[in-house]
Amino acid sequence: MNRRTLLAVALCALCALAGCGAVGSPPTTGGTDATPSTGVAGAGANDTALAPQGTTLNATVVDVADGDTVDVRLANGTTETVRLVGVDTPEVWVQNTPAEFRGMANTSTTRDCLRSWGNRASDYTKRLDGERVTLAFDPNTDRRGYYGRLLAYVYANGTNQNYALVERGLARVYTESDFSRKATFLDAADAAHGARAGLWQCGAGGGGTGSDDGSKDRTSTETAGDASTLAVASVHADAAGPDGDNLNDEYVVLRNGGDAAIDLDGATVADEAGHTYTFPADATLDAGASLTLHTGSGDDAAGEYYWGSERPVWNNGGDTVIVRSANDTLLARHTYA
Repeated sequence: MNRRTLLAVALCALCALAGCGAVGSPPTTGGTDATPSTGVAGAGANDTALAPQGTTLNATVVDVADGDTVDVRLANGTTETVRLVGVDTPEVWVQNTPAEFRGMANTSTTRDCLRSWGNRASDYTKRLDGERVTLAFDPNTDRRGYYGRLLAYVYANGTNQNYALVERGLARVYTESDFSRKATFLDAADAAHGARAGLWQCGAGGGGTGSDDGSKDRTSTETAGDASTLAVASVHADAAGPDGDNLNDEYVVLRNGGDAAIDLDGATVADEAGHTYTFPADATLDAGASLTLHTGSGDDAAGEYYWGSERPVWNNGGDTVIVRSANDTLLARHTYA
């Protein structure tokens, strides 16, 4: 074996020990109900503009500190802390600084609101715990940050977790960083801000801000057009008795206020964490009619649909109902407290 062959073999061995993934390749492992790829509509999972580029590493998430920081175990057995590049979720361990977030007033109400969304961002990222992911490094940023943490995009089954947080209103864009995908992330942040999604409800005039006297109104509704479109009429999140024992008493009611039937074939209903129900092929909602989507199991009939979940979906303390068409167009969004 000549020197060139020996060198190639040695490099391959080192790459295997370091857990190098195929350049530009998302993870190919199958998902479970807990993976964030399940029903993450519009999170850029199939967007080539968000696909991994350059150097990648395969890893397993072993702990989640908060919405934008995770611990991973690499293929060689070493453990690293990863800071999700380009995003900043609200703080949960220390006080938030509202000025860092567009349009936020420096009040105790705003800080409390941001902390609540920081907890929700953490819950969203905790769905990665135990999952195999791919880390991708941005060509415009250092490999490590101030505290020695890896700076990376985190992909689970092709979904860019960093982008998904911004798109869902669970994080702001970390504009202090010159990462290469900043423009794409800022577009997503603008859309989330315009829709008052997630933490952007804490801004001036938003549902989560309240007033200086401490009053709050965390309920907001958005439809895709005028008042004659599909709407989330009500959410019954707190079932009678233990929620887990009475899943069909947890439900969402959708209403068609228009003058034409709505085709719901392939349309989805999702919560803030990305748990998703997909309507069957024959689902329609007649003009002026309503339907009820129960969390538990049953036979779909006469405007009654069943998610088939084995656990509660809607948070009693507040959540967001997101309805999208089969082609991922937003049909309705409703946040309740």
